[in-house]
Amino acid sequence: MASTSVLTNHHAVEIGNKDGIGDYLKDAKGMELYWFKKDGRGKSICDGGCLEKWPIYYRETIVVNGGIDSKDFGVITRDVGQKQATFCVYSLYYIFKDKVAGNIAGQKIKDV
Repeated sequence: MASTSVLTNHHAVEIGNKDGIGDYLKDAKGMELYWFKKDGRGKSICDGGCLEKWPIYYRETIVVNGGIDSKDFGVITRDVGQKQATFCVYSLYYIFKDKVAGNIAGQKIKDV
């Protein structure tokens, strides 16, 4: 039983909220998840050096907590065969600048 709970928590995504930012997605460790306005529907434009700054977020199965519909999540296969989780068809990323939960350093960078 304990292993099922650990697995579920490991794959959980929920909504966070911060003054000045509003609602945002965060993973099971509380780390912020981002998407780019410039990504196409089901396709990521972030490659090469971009991925060093914006590492992909991937979980095959995502468990949602509070206020999110699991149907909004999916998975794409990137051009190089690597999988990436999506939210409302936009690819999900972390940002290298977020060192602890609540940093939200990637919000509105260059309006992307």
